[in-house]
Amino acid sequence: MRGRKSGRMQRLPVNPHRHGGEQYLVSARGHSQWVRNMRAAGGGELRVGRRVRGFTAVEVVDDAAKLPVLRTYLKHWGWEVAGYFNGVTAKSSDEEILAAAPDHPVFLITR
Repeated sequence: MRGRKSGRMQRLPVNPHRHGGEQYLVSARGHSQWVRNMRAAGGGELRVGRRVRGFTAVEVVDDAAKLPVLRTYLKHWGWEVAGYFNGVTAKSSDEEILAAAPDHPVFLITR
């Protein structure tokens, strides 16, 4: 994605996550620079191996809508991102995940 200040393409590793037939990007590290850039750019490029595809993304702002995405994200990637979720896991209660949801932006990849 393009940097919101520099305008240059930025590269960073992300874990695209599938849930309910849709693809999402979840920020395990909270409101980081890539989240700010994504909000400003509204999309970017996903590169997997040699394949590159452009995408647009819409932030999921409703914490209740983020709940099932975060739960499956934690189930799949929890081993890697557990330290950023302060003890919240895929087995945590809905209330515990909802309490963590505001700290972890989620973007729906729309194209």
